[in-house]
Formats: sequence, C-alpha cells, structure tokens
Amino acid sequence: MTRVAFIHTGAVVIPTFAELANNHLPGVEVQHLLDDKIVADLGLGAESSRIADRLAALGRAAAAAGSSAVIFSCSSISGYAEELERQLGLPVLRIDEAMADRAVGAGARIAVIATLPTTVRPTAALLRERAERAGRTVELTELVVDGAFAAVSSGDRTTHDRLVGAAITAAAESHDVIVLAQASMAGAAGAVSVGVEVLTSPELGMRRAAEVLGLAGAPMIGGEAPS
Repeated sequence: MTRVAFIHTGAVVIPTFAELANNHLPGVEVQHLLDDKIVADLGLGAESSRIADRLAALGRAAAAAGSSAVIFSCSSISGYAEELERQLGLPVLRIDEAMADRAVGAGARIAVIATLPTTVRPTAALLRERAERAGRTVELTELVVDGAFAAVSSGDRTTHDRLVGAAITAAAESHDVIVLAQASMAGAAGAVSVGVEVLTSPELGMRRAAEVLGLAGAPMIGGEAPS
C-alpha cells in the first residue's frame, strides 16, 4: 500500500487533512508528523538552518516508515520543500502551490491574508515565484489579521472566523482574487460571500497531490468521483 506523510506545524489542521486524504487519495495510507513549535520559533527569529534540520528529521522519519511522498501542510515552511526533496529523493509537495498557480491565473491584483507574519511572507514569495514561472505580473497586498491567531490558539474559532471574514470582505473591494495563506483559515472563507474568488490551500493542494501520485480521477470510497 502507498503511504504519504504530512508534515504539520499545528495539530488543528490534522483532522481536515485526514478527511481530504480519505476523499482524494483513495487506497493511500496517511502518516501525520507534527512539530508544533516551528511557527513560534520562526516568529522568534530561529535560524533557517535549524528549522531545516528539524524538517529533515521529520522527512527522514517519513522515508524510514515507507512514505513515497511528503506533503507540507503549512505555508510557513514551503520554502524548505525543494531542499528536503533533494535530500530525501522523494517528492515533497507544498500544499499551497496549486492555490498559488490558480491565484496568478485569476487576476493581477492579489490580496494575501494571513493571521501570522511568518506565513504571509512565504506565501507572497511563492505567488511571485509562480507568477514569474507563468510569465505573469502580479500586484500583491499582504495583510495580517490582528488577533485572529490568538483567538484560534485559545480555541475561539468563532472570533477567528469573524476577524478573517471581515478582512476578506474589505479586501474584496479592491482585488481580483484573495488568497488565504494558512490551511487553518479555510473555514472562515465559507462564512462570507464576496464578488471575487477566495482561495484556500487544502482542497486545491490535495487535488494536486492526487495528480502527482497518479490518483487523479480514481474512484472515491463509496463510488464518488473527485469534485
């Protein structure tokens, strides 16, 4: 049986990705690996090499357990994927890459909304990278929603979603597309209705993973095809 390992920086997203893997990666066994201090340490200015070492250790654990691919579920660590892929000799997928590709194809004025500065920066960098690869010019606005991360960290999902929803509504007035930089923000997108596309990484990223693993279009459990 094929096995895929997720590397997470927060436990809150594990149930979401477990469900998405069940829907989009039929017959694949999933391993969840967690270092829930990486984001905090990045915020405190941790040396890049030390973060890379920690991710490499998780990656080696995944490879030793028989995983045929690794998926980073957090945008804050996307920039480490290429080097880890080289070290492991396995695909290391960034959950937000498919979202970035869709965003740069949707319009030039892109709002990047995050609840942490450590996430908005790498997401913006990824968008610029994918825009350059696609031969497109984009204008990015980077927005950090004050108080939202503290709210969700304390278990107050309602306040988190309200604050993020307000930021989405405001950004929609002057942008062609909105990117939510963290997988944990996906639930907030469903609470508001605006006139532009609001993109989140989990669903798009899992569809991309299915393509890479050769599972796109495979029948789902219960006979349902991928949406």
